[in-house]
This record gives sequence, structure tokens and C-alpha cells, in this order.
Amino acid sequence: MAFQLSAEHEAIRDAVREFGENEMVPVAEEHDREHKYPEALRKKAAEYDFVAPNIPTEYDGAGMDKISSTIVTEELWRADPGIGSAVGSAGFGSDMIIEFGDEWMKEEWLPKIANGETASCSMISEPAHGSNVAGIETVAEKDGDEYVLNGNKMWITNGTVADVGVCMAKTSPGEGHKGITAFLVEMDRDGVSTDKITNKLGIRASDLAEVVIDDVRVPEDNVIGEVDKGFYQLMEFFASGRTSVAAQAVGAAQGALDAAIEYATQREQFDQQISEFQAIQHKIAEMATKVEAARSLTYRAATQVEQENQDIAAQYSSMAKYFASEISVEVADEGIQVHGGSGYVTDYPAERYYRDARITKIYEGTSEIQKNIIADQIL
Repeated sequence: MAFQLSAEHEAIRDAVREFGENEMVPVAEEHDREHKYPEALRKKAAEYDFVAPNIPTEYDGAGMDKISSTIVTEELWRADPGIGSAVGSAGFGSDMIIEFGDEWMKEEWLPKIANGETASCSMISEPAHGSNVAGIETVAEKDGDEYVLNGNKMWITNGTVADVGVCMAKTSPGEGHKGITAFLVEMDRDGVSTDKITNKLGIRASDLAEVVIDDVRVPEDNVIGEVDKGFYQLMEFFASGRTSVAAQAVGAAQGALDAAIEYATQREQFDQQISEFQAIQHKIAEMATKVEAARSLTYRAATQVEQENQDIAAQYSSMAKYFASEISVEVADEGIQVHGGSGYVTDYPAERYYRDARITKIYEGTSEIQKNIIADQIL
């Protein structure tokens, strides 16, 4: 399928790339080394509509289509996956609020997220339940006109920096996926506690946390959508989420390729640039081809998501997520090889891209889960 970016899409790409090169690249190593969350950069990115660009214009968002959002994600990760993850994930959970939330939720929280005033989070995964969303153990018991939530959420992006989150909990325990409800939870409510996870391999600038929910009371008005329909609501966003991860992977791979090309044209051995050696040329050729193939598949998935072709989008988003994440790690690995010993130290970005790319094979459904989904769709 042929795909051509519009002039508007190209303009968005140029704008994000300029922001990444001028604002993110100079401080990337510092944020990675210090595990430093880039709050100031998040706020600055919001000035250019790069934070949660999908939020509708009536709530101070940019109202970008899926292709545009995919481009933003790719370019942020191309500049630096760690900071790119922090900026790009600032609106986690906002899709659920946009699609199923009551008007008061949208008016109160969406402008704050779009303007960079705060970040949101999506509380799904638990210590014993990652890919198996239906198995979550967090419960919400009705008590008058309130719900009382109890549970333990793990690997929550923005867990310690978000002011609001979307929490998935069982309202009908024993019913599996049929008994899950989505709740809007303000993170300063009594009973919510967070513990930042700092011993990460990569994307160290991104905030990751364990969230303990202990007798947290929320009004029944905080139910997002319908009671016991949370799983079905969540399924509507998996294709979009997986396409976003594919875009992250493509961005990291392109960044690793850029770094390898720059190094190869500067490093000299045997009285010539190493880019003149056929072995290095072949590596660069293979890396570039893989990146372009992953990008094409990712944009195709984004097109299907935008057109709301749900079955096709589910298949292509899983294909894109699986393929792009695998390619990203391969390209980043080859990038280190091009750098030689210099690729093994923090003086160059090659090792950072390698560490950062690895997560794309895990979250939003592991590569193994994606292959299961692809096979189910095909067979």
C-alpha cells in the first residue's frame, strides 16, 4: 500500500524534529544518568502541542489525527527515547476519558494534560498480571454513593508525577474480563501511595512506579463509561496503543541509525573513514532498510486505526508493534557494533538507544503476545 505524508504531516515532523534536536538532545545524557524526570521539557513540549496531541481542540488540545500523533511519537523517541517516553506518555489514560468520560472529567482534566500542567497515568498492570488484564485483582466495592478501591498496581508510567489516573478494578469479582470497571482516581486521595522504580535498564527519564491503593474512596461519578464494561472499553485503545509503541521503536531505531552514520563518517581507521569499509556500508544499508520497513508498517497500522477499521487495525497494530520492536533492538545492537568500543560507553548515545529500545518488546503486550494476536487474526 502506497503511503504519502501530507504537507501538514511533514510540517509536524519538521517541528518535532527541531524541538528534539534543540531541546532534548543536549540534555538527554544528563536525564538518563540522573533518572531525572523532564517536567520542564514536558511543559515546553506542550506549548507546541506535542503532549497528548490527540486531545480535542475544545479541551485545549491539538486534535491531531493518528498519523500526526504517530509522527510526534516517532520524532520524540528519535531525539531521545527516555525524554521522549516521558513527554509522549504524559497523557496516558486520556483516551479513556475522551471516549467514555463524563463531561466534567473532560473539562477538568484534559486541558491540564494538554497544556502540560500535569501528567496522567493508566493503572492496569499488577505484580502478578501484566498481559493478562482479565486477571487483575484490584477490587472496587460499592458503599452507598461511593466505591472503595483496594489493590496493587505495578509498572505504572507517571505513577509519582501524575495528578490523576485511570484505574482498572474488578466490580464483579469472579466474572473475569466481564467484571472490570474503569475509574478516574485523583492521585492525592487518601490511601493512594506511590513508590518510584529507579533500577531500570532504559528510558530512565520516564517516571515508573508501584502504586498501592488502600481503601481509596471515590464517588460513583468517577466511574468512566459503564460499570463492568471497562475491559471492553480498554480493548478499543489497544490497537492505537500498540501502534504508538511501534512508533517509539521506529524512532529509537532511527536515532540509533543516525548515531551510527555520524560516527562512521567521523571515525578513521587505516587512514580512511570507517564508512568507506564495505562491512560498515553493509551494516548501514541493512539497518536503514529495516527501519524503513518498520516505519511503513507502523504508518499503515496508524492509517487503519484512524479509519477505525477495528479488525484490520488490531492485526496491523500487532504486526507493527512486534516487527518494529524487534527491528529496533536489532538496529540498536548493530549501532553499537559500528561504534566498536565507543559504543559500549556512555560517551556516545549508541548504548543508550540499545537500552531504551529493549522495553518496546515488552510493554503494551510482549512480542510473544503480539504473535498470538496476529495468528488468531489470520487463522
